[in-house]
Amino acid sequence: MIELLSPAGDFEKLRAAVRYGADAVYLAGESFGMRAASGNFTDDELAEAVEFAHGKGVKIYVTVNVMPRTDEYPALRTYLGTLARIGVDAVIVSDVGVLMLVKEVAPSLEIHISTQASAVSAAACTAWYQLGASRVVLARELTMSEIVEIRKNTPPELELEAFIHGAMCIAYSGRCLLSNYFIGRDANHGRCAQPCRWIYNERVITEEKRPDDRIVIEEHDGDSFVMSSRDTCMIEHIPALMEAGITSFKIEGRVKSAYYTAVVTNTYRMAIDAYLADPAGYVYDPVWKRELESVSHREYHTGFYFTPPHESANTVTAPGYIREKAYLATAETDSDENGRVTFIQRNKLVSGAPMELLTPGKAGIPFVGTDMRDADGAPIDAAPHPLMRFSMVVPVPVKAGDIIRAGGEE
Repeated sequence: MIELLSPAGDFEKLRAAVRYGADAVYLAGESFGMRAASGNFTDDELAEAVEFAHGKGVKIYVTVNVMPRTDEYPALRTYLGTLARIGVDAVIVSDVGVLMLVKEVAPSLEIHISTQASAVSAAACTAWYQLGASRVVLARELTMSEIVEIRKNTPPELELEAFIHGAMCIAYSGRCLLSNYFIGRDANHGRCAQPCRWIYNERVITEEKRPDDRIVIEEHDGDSFVMSSRDTCMIEHIPALMEAGITSFKIEGRVKSAYYTAVVTNTYRMAIDAYLADPAGYVYDPVWKRELESVSHREYHTGFYFTPPHESANTVTAPGYIREKAYLATAETDSDENGRVTFIQRNKLVSGAPMELLTPGKAGIPFVGTDMRDADGAPIDAAPHPLMRFSMVVPVPVKAGDIIRAGGEE
């Protein structure tokens, strides 16, 4: 069975991932993970997350994929014992020393090898398996045909995981020293400042002995972003992914919003389920791409799945993100017999404005809410205050946990 694996940078994102169809989530504690900028989880929150996810039949994988120095190992030993005690399903590691420590102090934990380990061959994957790993997260530099060959030449018990959506790194599977070089923030300890996304002002790069080989880096209105990769989006290629022998489809984005987690998880869930229901009759639905266009992203591309790195036109043509539709509110209750729903506000919304309902298993459903009231039942024209409770009548069925977002063109 194919696993859909979603990011959970904090508890709100965890709930969104679980509600909208994730089979498993990956997250981090406050130390030893590669995304220091995400909310992450204290030890008590990790225990609560495990209880919540397992209660919904969803697995929890914890990232322990930094490259720790010698003086960090005593604390790591304690932390791994905590993860084993609270019952996480697996740890994601990239360092062979960490792998050996997991086997020593937390043998109950499954071991997944991070994409940081840059596994690009059947030989490497098999070696990790022989060392005790149950899964390898493949390097993002692999093409689809290379993944197929790896699957053919590795033990069938070894699971393979691949990123199918989200941000790419200009460096080799995240192994980048630019951040450390420029401002002393170590990317391999989860503190990358993303200098590959910065805008540089020089117009060309030349090499001393090749003055005629000019790399033009000014591409748009005077802005230069030769190192900034497009985001991967494989929604149009679900059959190829399904038939490649990949065990787990991974969505990048622990520092993105809960709305991002909900929409991307929901969209790939719909596509995967459509394929599993009828592989021979599977038809791609263009509405899925429109859903993914509604979240914060850079220009989309298929990464290296169909073109190797040296041939791939995978850098952006404009700086910054394509902004997501406004996440307006989350339903706190189901619709009552009159269609009234209580919501918690996320961004300002106005009664009578076009909106869309996002509910599991469906694309955005357009509607116009009416008869908006505050928590005391008084009529209001808008909900302007962060996290305020309000209610309104919605002409389509709503379940607690559903999301409403801005409708129409933005």
